[in-house]
Amino acid sequence: MENTALVILKMLMILICAAWIALWILKPTNLWTKIWHEAEDRARPTLFGYYGLNFAVSTFPVIALAIIGFVYLHLLPRKPRIRQARSSATALSNPLVVNSIVGILSSFEILLVFLFVIFLVWTYYARISNDFKKLMPVKSLKLDTWQLKYLRVATRFGLLAEACLALLLLPILRGLSLFRLLGIQFEASVRYHIWLGTAMIFFATIHGGSTLFVWGVSHHIQDEMWRWQKTGRIYLAGEIALVTGLVMWITSLPQIRRKKFEFFYYTHHLYIIFLIFFLFHAGDRHFYMVFGGIFLFGLDKLLRFIQSRPETCILSARVFPSKAIELILPKHAGLKFTPTSVIFMKIPSISKFQWHSFSITSSSSVDDQTMSLIVKCDGEWTSSLYQMIHAELDSDADQMRCIPVAIEGPYGPATMDFLRYDSLLLVAGGIGITPFLSILQEIASAQSNRKYRFPSKVQLIYVIKSSQEICLLNSISPLLSNQQSKKWHLTLKVFVTQEEQSSVTVREVLNDLSFVRAVRFGTQSNYAVNGPESLIWMAALVGITSILFVIFLVSLNHIFVPVEKKLPSEKLAAPSEKVVSKEKTPSWVADLIILSSFIIAITGSTLMAILLRWRRLKKQTPPVSLNQGKAVQVLGPIEEEHEINFGGRPNFEEIFSELEKETAGSDIGVLVCGPESMKESVAKTSQRKSQCFMMNANKDKPYFNFHSLNFTF
Repeated sequence: MENTALVILKMLMILICAAWIALWILKPTNLWTKIWHEAEDRARPTLFGYYGLNFAVSTFPVIALAIIGFVYLHLLPRKPRIRQARSSATALSNPLVVNSIVGILSSFEILLVFLFVIFLVWTYYARISNDFKKLMPVKSLKLDTWQLKYLRVATRFGLLAEACLALLLLPILRGLSLFRLLGIQFEASVRYHIWLGTAMIFFATIHGGSTLFVWGVSHHIQDEMWRWQKTGRIYLAGEIALVTGLVMWITSLPQIRRKKFEFFYYTHHLYIIFLIFFLFHAGDRHFYMVFGGIFLFGLDKLLRFIQSRPETCILSARVFPSKAIELILPKHAGLKFTPTSVIFMKIPSISKFQWHSFSITSSSSVDDQTMSLIVKCDGEWTSSLYQMIHAELDSDADQMRCIPVAIEGPYGPATMDFLRYDSLLLVAGGIGITPFLSILQEIASAQSNRKYRFPSKVQLIYVIKSSQEICLLNSISPLLSNQQSKKWHLTLKVFVTQEEQSSVTVREVLNDLSFVRAVRFGTQSNYAVNGPESLIWMAALVGITSILFVIFLVSLNHIFVPVEKKLPSEKLAAPSEKVVSKEKTPSWVADLIILSSFIIAITGSTLMAILLRWRRLKKQTPPVSLNQGKAVQVLGPIEEEHEINFGGRPNFEEIFSELEKETAGSDIGVLVCGPESMKESVAKTSQRKSQCFMMNANKDKPYFNFHSLNFTF
């Protein structure tokens, strides 16, 4: 029954997605223009109105995908039950292009980018060819033929920016993320937001700059650029939106974002001004096409704000070498999350506005009442955290003060399908070890459950600068010993790149905890991290918010933009009457109605979410006490096969070749997390091995499935 429901929901999502894509493809055609105008004329006299029709056709498909997607993810099994056969879909997720400029691109990503470019070319061609056939002079401007044509060219570039904006906010959703349906996590999907934002600014700059150029050469720039028209495109609003967008894009460039993160963070909140003035510039009809992403983003933002209240406190911390800190946070016993999940954390005493993401290093199957994360203190914000912890360590107080923190998440993959492989090769560089700590603990905890299938062989490659960084593996030290009694096999190979050859062993380094300092904090909070609301609850909230929006949209439009009623004998004259009626009302009134309806609907849903959250917190049991903090593990007898190599980097060709011999005929999942150069090196090796398998088509030859884990620490 569950599988049937999943198939039905999956087919329904595919149909909705296909219909929404078809709408974008057909929209530039004369056929669609004719059909749409007829549909709007029929909808005007109804209670729903043409504005309700625009919302239902242009905006609601994206919202419906989110609602159905939540139900689908709720029914989807979290753990892999059976092995999946090798398929072309699996091959599409492997790297096809590995480049230092564009990064690592899979066949699936390249296909999507190619189709999107084809769509943009088609949209532009269909629009501009129709414009040139029906070239009409602008009444307020006396333009030459070439100027008139160039103005149309500039105008149509604005529609390309609109298409990018329709998708721009979807990759950065957290709680309401649609990308979870594709198994893509937030940190990995951010790059799609960057690509779309860059393309949008590029098209918008051509659109705005070319329009200003035509006004300039025709000597109308002073008259046109400051106009706030009663109807049609509001030029001044478009110019404000363009300038705001350019400021956001420039400050988000890597050179600025990495060195001046706070500057990037605060200027990026100008998106509110950008979206409002885009609405006034483009008008309500065009805004409905991009409103789906904006609708989900606004609701997602408010839900995250509610989830992060009230604040909790850090239970304890351990300071490792190389300025790494492990933080232990209280967790509600009912909170379950998948390996590689991340949380977003804010420490008000450092910054009241900045949020930073960190990988969870613990497993909810092992730790019921606490969750842990490891922070690499390199940046300004993390260095402030390091100094704060050190100040507590150096103090003589009997009871350390409470450090309040606000938490969003955890956010992670909906399932653990990346653990479905027969064998796993985990490649970590430096602090990139953190997501693998949760993976290994999850595999170990699942061995007693025969219902689920997990890898039977795991090899961990850990590349570090100093041997002291091995102590970050302390949480999995029990897994590295006594492996004869286990149903799975873990092999560790450490590569220390900046130290001379030494006779030290993995066990000796892990057990040498003299350089690790621990501190327990006082707590004034009785709140433990609860995590996001259930998927079914969020699906219901999105549905209720959209219904409230339509109700207020229809009501406010009937109040402020009345449509003149006609007698039966006046049916032939009705269209002209309606046009006259609409012309009497400024176009920005309809824009304000959309904005007001959205604010009212979001406010109502927020109040309901706050009430439900409050009731949930009242039923919550007190969090873990201070005495239940995480203890330091001491490594027992260790297998001799664990290696530690000094003075060199790993040869991935040799590692892959050895793994091929040991795991003949099995599927191997390759997960990598660390510096970009290391990811690219592993991706190239995986690419060559996978291509070799496809050429030989040998069932006894292992097939490598590459996954890049993109997390910030």
